[in-house]
Amino acid sequence: MISVNEYIRDQTLLAPCFVRGDALNVLAHLPNNCIDCVITSPPYYKKRQYLGGGIGLEATYQEYIDNLLAIVREVYRVLKSTGSFWLNIGDSYKDKQLLNIPYRVAIRMQDEQKWILRNTVVWDKVKGAMSQSKDSLGCEYEPMFHFVKKKSGYYYDSDAVRKKPRSAHVENGAVVSATGVSGVRYRRKIELSTGLTEAQKMKAYQALDEVLERIKKGELSDFRMVIKGTDHRVTNGNTINLSGRAKELQDKGFYFLFYNPNGSMISDVWQIIPEDTHGRKLHFAPFPEDLVKTPIVLTCPPNGIVLDPFVGTGTTSYVAVQLKRRSIGIDMAQEYLELAENRCSEYGCLNDGELETLL
Repeated sequence: MISVNEYIRDQTLLAPCFVRGDALNVLAHLPNNCIDCVITSPPYYKKRQYLGGGIGLEATYQEYIDNLLAIVREVYRVLKSTGSFWLNIGDSYKDKQLLNIPYRVAIRMQDEQKWILRNTVVWDKVKGAMSQSKDSLGCEYEPMFHFVKKKSGYYYDSDAVRKKPRSAHVENGAVVSATGVSGVRYRRKIELSTGLTEAQKMKAYQALDEVLERIKKGELSDFRMVIKGTDHRVTNGNTINLSGRAKELQDKGFYFLFYNPNGSMISDVWQIIPEDTHGRKLHFAPFPEDLVKTPIVLTCPPNGIVLDPFVGTGTTSYVAVQLKRRSIGIDMAQEYLELAENRCSEYGCLNDGELETLL
């Protein structure tokens, strides 16, 4: 048996590590700045009774949020400055009123714990349980928040999740972008523009030729050119005090929007069907593998450590080991950890057992 702190220190250990204990207590024994990425879905308020107890059954939602934030504070401490925290949490009703718990939690994290919220992902479940309500809509989405500890410099491999772009080609001797832009239309718009001076027109022709050359070399996959006096719509508004683009348009008479040659970024709406198979008799949380894959490849470096303080049946650890990342999973229920270990058994598992082995 190996302790979780030994696991953290020994970078040769690739199998998932599982720890039985209360998340707050276990996290309190981990060193500062030791985790690369945290992905979790804690028990929701007043939804289900999980084995081992834990948060989710408090008398009030305020008490539930306080208890969850105490754990999140420890997550902040153990997470590296380059790390990311992905939090999936669902909402609850009380007295026929939606409590707005996910956003209450997120706002307090920002205001009280210095977390920086980079994205709110909408998890579109595609399908959901049949709604029995006669006076409210069925809910088929949940938020997943992406938090970091600093505004820039955190690990983020955007190329790992980009949509594959179409490529430029040559047509009738002219370079044509991925979406069919050849430059002919823009040359005509520059020529006919009533908002450009002759000097600005010459600079616009030259800049367009340079961009088309970059397309030809594969440095860009596509672009858009906004020209003063020819476009009714101005990206980012038309007030120079609010928009750098509007100021550029006023000063130069044109600007470009460039597309990454590696493809466009995925959006913040993810269509993923919930899981309904693993450990269904004992654990009912439908945390799907696909909801974990993107955060790991995007924000956890190879051989980095992924932590799930509410690991349940081990989805986070199972996906992490498949993607060649190390992982630590914490849960209070021995039954859930046994399911998680069985699920990851082909990769080997390290069990830290009771919390006392941490001391």
